[in-house]
Amino acid sequence: MNEFDFRQWSHKAADWSADYLEGIGDRPVRPRVTPGDIAAQIPPSPPETGQAMEEIFADFESLIPGAMTHWQHPRFFAYFPSNAAPAAMVAEQLVTTMAAQCMLWQTSPAATELEIAMVDWLRQAVGLPNGFKGVFQDTASSATLCAVLTMRERALEWTGNQTGLAGGKRLRIYASTRTHSSIDKAAWIAGIGQDNLVKIATDDSPGGTFAMDATALKQAVAEDRAAGHLPAGIIICVGGTSIGACDNVAEICAIAKEEGLYTHLDAAWAGSAMICPEFRHLWAGAEEADSIVLNPHKWLGSGIECSAHFLRDPAPLLNTMAIRPEYLKTYGQDEIVNFSEWSVQLGRRFRALKVWFLLRAYGLEGLRARIRNHVAWTVKLAERLAVEPDFEITTPPILSLFTFKYRPDAADNLDALNRRLIEAINDDGRIYLTQTDFEGSQVIRFSAGQFDTREADVDIAFDVITQVARGMGTG
Repeated sequence: MNEFDFRQWSHKAADWSADYLEGIGDRPVRPRVTPGDIAAQIPPSPPETGQAMEEIFADFESLIPGAMTHWQHPRFFAYFPSNAAPAAMVAEQLVTTMAAQCMLWQTSPAATELEIAMVDWLRQAVGLPNGFKGVFQDTASSATLCAVLTMRERALEWTGNQTGLAGGKRLRIYASTRTHSSIDKAAWIAGIGQDNLVKIATDDSPGGTFAMDATALKQAVAEDRAAGHLPAGIIICVGGTSIGACDNVAEICAIAKEEGLYTHLDAAWAGSAMICPEFRHLWAGAEEADSIVLNPHKWLGSGIECSAHFLRDPAPLLNTMAIRPEYLKTYGQDEIVNFSEWSVQLGRRFRALKVWFLLRAYGLEGLRARIRNHVAWTVKLAERLAVEPDFEITTPPILSLFTFKYRPDAADNLDALNRRLIEAINDDGRIYLTQTDFEGSQVIRFSAGQFDTREADVDIAFDVITQVARGMGTG
């Protein structure tokens, strides 16, 4: 591809992107395909010679968009959103063009210094105190893994990376039963093991936030010490993926301080809502946590991958993660920041540029308005479903997430019925929802947060849920 071709096809891609976004609401949110449909249309071997861009682009248009789940669809109410605001998309085009590897200050000075500034802009936006530093990880899973590795090394007095874990005490990490599976995976990868991730029951009293039982936590730590184990850290949950569970952050941090344990606050989804001061009660005490993760690519619109990993003191993370072979040293610049030393990855994208574009293009007030709308519209939808005779709100709205169940009187197997309902809703195509488990039964999640969702889209969700449910019977 020569310079002229690149210019031509870049314009073509930009025009296609704009047309796609303008018409995305007319597409089914989840594609009507079955496993193997796309693979069957792709040649089994790569071409020996180059092919024309006209042919490549035509195949893209015919094969790919119609078989994608459209995460930027205004009626995407599944999982949590993976947003990409248009201003952030423009920044990503520029990042892709520069194609920089931002592992060290010297490999991309502007990228490093803009990242420092953008992490601090976000710190101010969510109300964390001056002194917190941070880094943009790819996802919250990576930030949590870094935190668990830090817990491990701190508990082992920084010897684990050198000597390994064999023959030592069993390290113990604590988290509630409502935390995300990324915590489990981090325990696996860190060599701590599933059996040493101690799951603490939550207080499920009506009107609460499904917070970790502090008394049970203290008891578990005491029992582990008595058994000769080595408690290392606590994962605190704010806005759990399943039902939005929020631990009492201040209470858990106080226990951690008493016990000398490292704390990591997983607010991957809900953390973005803290740009609105009225929601900060959900993580009151966050300033006492050792590390915090929130994902601007979820609710703020920065585009994946972009997770802000805040640290009250970066030194423990650097003691855990930094490795400095000769070929990565920058002589004569001892005070510079090299963000590859803050993460598992050595190679890093220029993530800060899209945050810079995003925050400047929409401003905090523009972003707050979206989050406030999503929360208000979600509460309204839950209230509408609550008065429908065949529906039950199983967990109330926490920010813009709630769960519900279809339970007509004549139904025998509610789990099977609700599994059929969610498949029927998603096959309908107008909205997209996902399921979860609550108190041992299947329930349906609703989560608003797509960047361009309107109140009318949430109203459509009510129509689809009720119409599809009543149209499929109770058997």
